[in-house]
Amino acid sequence: MALAAALSGAAYAADIPLRDFFRNPEQSNFTLSPDGKSVAFLTPWEARRNIVVRRPGQPDRRVTAVKDRDLSGYFWKGNQRLVYSKDNGGDENFHLYAVDLASGKSRDLTPFPGVRAEIVDELTERDDELLVGLNKRKPEVFDVYRVNLKTGKLTLEAKNPGNVTSWSTDHNGRIRIATTTDGVNSTLLYRDQPGGAFRKLMTTSFRDSFNPLFFTFDNQRFYAASNLGRDKSAIVEFDPKTGKEVKQIYQRDDVDVDGLGFSRKRKVITCARFETDKPGRLCLDEKSEALLARLEARLPGYQVDIQSASRAENRFIVAAWNDRTQGKRYLYDEAGDKLELLAEITPWLKEGEMATMRPVQYRSRDGLTINGYLTLPKGKEDAKGLPVIINPHGGPWARDSWRFNPEVQFFASRGWAVLQMNFRGSTGYGRDFWQASFKQWGGTMQDDVSDGVDWLVKQGVADPKRVCIYGGSYGGYATLAGITKTPELYRCAVDYVGVSNLFTFMNTIPPYWKPMLDMMHEMVGDPVKDKAMMRERSPVFQVDRIKTPLLVLQGAKDPRVNIDESNQIVKALQKRGVEVEYMVKDNEGHGFHNEENRFDAYGAMERFFRQHLN
Repeated sequence: MALAAALSGAAYAADIPLRDFFRNPEQSNFTLSPDGKSVAFLTPWEARRNIVVRRPGQPDRRVTAVKDRDLSGYFWKGNQRLVYSKDNGGDENFHLYAVDLASGKSRDLTPFPGVRAEIVDELTERDDELLVGLNKRKPEVFDVYRVNLKTGKLTLEAKNPGNVTSWSTDHNGRIRIATTTDGVNSTLLYRDQPGGAFRKLMTTSFRDSFNPLFFTFDNQRFYAASNLGRDKSAIVEFDPKTGKEVKQIYQRDDVDVDGLGFSRKRKVITCARFETDKPGRLCLDEKSEALLARLEARLPGYQVDIQSASRAENRFIVAAWNDRTQGKRYLYDEAGDKLELLAEITPWLKEGEMATMRPVQYRSRDGLTINGYLTLPKGKEDAKGLPVIINPHGGPWARDSWRFNPEVQFFASRGWAVLQMNFRGSTGYGRDFWQASFKQWGGTMQDDVSDGVDWLVKQGVADPKRVCIYGGSYGGYATLAGITKTPELYRCAVDYVGVSNLFTFMNTIPPYWKPMLDMMHEMVGDPVKDKAMMRERSPVFQVDRIKTPLLVLQGAKDPRVNIDESNQIVKALQKRGVEVEYMVKDNEGHGFHNEENRFDAYGAMERFFRQHLN
């Protein structure tokens, strides 16, 4: 016993420190000012990520002093101003703030308690204005305001009649498109001129997807990602005068194409974006294709992305990364073909010491192809009978992607294999695959997760006696569903802000989700019509089946998965005498945002997994 403990301690001492995976980068989130002369980025100050500006010949200058939350989203408005968003303790009621670089002063542009601000249009070419959606008149709906960044004045641009869920602008920054919902069906409204009357273009079921992207450069037509009449979404050009699709720009047979870029300066569309097992793009513009090819040749072995550009489109922030590193960021000057290193994001995590994220496929029991990613510990790529963490993603209408994932790398560094699967309902694989998830929480969606365990065991990768499950949000629900539906599969489980009771989950969603509640009833379940099914698939009502040790992590201010979801399952298990650990952070919401809370959470996970997997 003493020898085993000593060996375990020796292995632990050789590990890469936990904090190296989850601490904030010293420099990250780089952006270029419109004139291309200044670079902004985020850097820790008082343990929180704040904005720093770098200008030629001057020392770096921190321009924000936020101490309670890391900043993440920010953007330039002219060469002398930055705008950023911040919520309070994870409540997701984001405020917008403007920082004047000349005076160093910050202004809260949306100083309304309990109100959420959403950017409608950054108005990139108008330095003193932006369009923002606010639900200050009514919590369920967002009206659009034009914000004057000099004075802070808000002017109502568009009043929401009560059913508009999104707004789209033309290249002049005028609202031309509104999408409404009755809860199940969406109607696209359009007006030919700013300020004119809206007319109906089309009504589609929520099972259809028609997402306007941006207008053609004469503001007469627009591009959209559409699956109308097809299984996989394609990029199309749509004519609102005739109400018809006039051109298909790009479509694939294997996955959705859902993104399209454009050049403001040259007024051309650039590259279409999609995702197979890795991110992909097809450039439709010779200049963009040549630029990216030139950068890829300079940075072999990495995914290369342009993250920011000057207004003249001659200077760029370039990211080079892969599955084993967050990589480096460069400033590229096209005129001199000069690539200047700005920063390595996490230099303390050596690329050569990280594990490879390998795309995999397996079959579900009813014949669907499930795509996913298998990460094996470094040096154990050919090993058999490994301890495994099954890691279903959140959403659930989202997907796992090939990228550098710090928690997956952390788990792999401790000797645990990780399987992530894009179960049915995961996005990007077309309409049919998405619809196969309807009313299947805890049903065939969960079977897809279980089938991944079975596949790993049959492959010889997994030791069937050392498999744990961990997930956040919907992944937390899948964790709880896994240990109630198939408790024999799992040695332990970690539920991170997960749903335990489908009834109470529906009753505590944020007010601005209420317009989509009927759609949620179609996709998840109707509390009246599907009462028996929802009760059977709510883990809190099946706690008598749980025999698996459980760790629960929860943010007290979570607006999406209310803390009561975790309280219920913990109390029910404690009443039965089942082993359960519970960590609540009072200053967090849907996931732990602050660095010290991440350290605590992953420290608890590491101790928990070591206890049950090693």
